[in-house]
Amino acid sequence: MRFSGKSQAMTSTIEAPAEPDAALLRLGTRLKAAGYRFTTVTPATHERVNRRPGNARGHTVTDVLGWSRPFDRDALPGDVVELLEAAGALHGGPGGRRSAIRVSAYDGELFIHSAFPPAGPDAVFFGPDTHRTVDAVLAHLAARRDRPARVADIGTGSGAVAVAVAKRLPAAEVVAVDINPTALRYARINAALAGVANVRPCHSDLLTGVPGPFDLIVSNPPFMIDPEGRAYRDGGGPHGHDLPLDVLDTAVRRLAPGGSLVLLSGTGIAGGRDPLLDAATARLAGTGLRWTYREIDPDVYGENLLEPAYGHADRIAIAVLVATRPAAVLREET
Repeated sequence: MRFSGKSQAMTSTIEAPAEPDAALLRLGTRLKAAGYRFTTVTPATHERVNRRPGNARGHTVTDVLGWSRPFDRDALPGDVVELLEAAGALHGGPGGRRSAIRVSAYDGELFIHSAFPPAGPDAVFFGPDTHRTVDAVLAHLAARRDRPARVADIGTGSGAVAVAVAKRLPAAEVVAVDINPTALRYARINAALAGVANVRPCHSDLLTGVPGPFDLIVSNPPFMIDPEGRAYRDGGGPHGHDLPLDVLDTAVRRLAPGGSLVLLSGTGIAGGRDPLLDAATARLAGTGLRWTYREIDPDVYGENLLEPAYGHADRIAIAVLVATRPAAVLREET
């Protein structure tokens, strides 16, 4: 990375004071130009790496904006610190300063999201499941004969999936939906950072208040059983599947003829039974949609099996459900 100096003055191209969103956009642009790269790992891996000797404090941009380590001001280039300050993204404490954001690289772009640990009620999560969702959506797009004109990303979070789709479908309208204002803020900034003009962040619960049918609906909603009820993590219900199933029900109502849903979710497998598959089978019965369901990773987030909420499960798997409305079947919107 081409970061020079520890405490250089802010360059004349960076204005101060800056609006917070503009400051984050300039920070992302600065990081891109410097070749910044960081791959966000699972929370368990993140915690283990930060516990290693020598990793208690941040000494580089990646330490601070990737690994969320506390740092002293002179550890970073001065303009990076000033942009974080202008964005309201620096927290102080007895252990040193901390960034309130992380910046992750994926698909040739940088994405701003919440710092580790993402424990706040408005936390915006980005991680391996983001990669899995983008990969599943792009594989689906490659297999389609048409090019969707109207796309919804339900629970957009950082906007990474919406941005990936918008890059491949520059003529499409991509509606990035979330109930979290912080997620919509980051999605808007990340779309601008990626240079895509066809992503429209929209505050909505599922697709409430967003009119019209969609040619493609994509979603990686929260799917864990979380006794703390954290919005970015808790899928609701006894199996953590209430929100994924709500997305499925929404797609049944809102897919255009020929339209498809790509839904990524986790599921706790117990005694060889998959409760998400069982529930999805019941929900899709009689809808006329063609669908497939497959595990793409049979064993993830194993540390959660030690928690009482998953005491019934033998493993947690990641599955992708793809449901398509035949082009000849018309359904009335509700």
